[in-house]
Amino acid sequence: MKILLADDHPLFREGVKPLLRHLESDIEVFEAVDFPSAFDTMRRLGDVDLALMDLNMPGMDGIDGVSRFRALFPIVPLVMLTASEEEGPIRQLLAAGVLGYITKSTPRDGILAALRQVMAGGIYTPPGMLEAEQETENLPAHSAAYLAITRRHPSLSQRHLEVLRHLVKGLSNRQIGEALDVTEGTVKLHVTAILRILKVANRTEAVLVAQKMGLDADD
Repeated sequence: MKILLADDHPLFREGVKPLLRHLESDIEVFEAVDFPSAFDTMRRLGDVDLALMDLNMPGMDGIDGVSRFRALFPIVPLVMLTASEEEGPIRQLLAAGVLGYITKSTPRDGILAALRQVMAGGIYTPPGMLEAEQETENLPAHSAAYLAITRRHPSLSQRHLEVLRHLVKGLSNRQIGEALDVTEGTVKLHVTAILRILKVANRTEAVLVAQKMGLDADD
């Protein structure tokens, strides 16, 4: 199993590497010091099972760096391990396709549990954050199908559900982007996340899963 660890502090990387080896016995950790070197390492390796990165590194804004990473490597699970505990960046990063947000104050066992949750196909945020986001989002009145899907797949966000609803309608990525007022690239990231969470190979299979749980074009 290959893991990319990107952080500009050498002592922090040295402290995290032994921890990561508790995930599996055959872990290989590859290091980077900023977003550009992370991109270069990813290109060199070709395939990586997990990317663990600091949000604040020299040379590039964190949100821009994450967006660039997701555009270049849309399939690789990306987790942020950072000192920031502000809610704003967490929401932005989740929308950009980050699957985990772990603060550096998290205890050792908590970090491992969070990484295992992401590796199992889930999404991790600091305790209380994901529940708070779900409570503040307004599900449509015809939400029976939405609730059925989220019970089966709790990692799906409200935005994922909106994209999935438009997939059921047969809309293209461009059309979905226009309907949701987001870029086509952002839609592609959401579709990739949906396929991974639903454990399906393509859009057609995702639509079939949604329809089996009651989501139709009129929702």
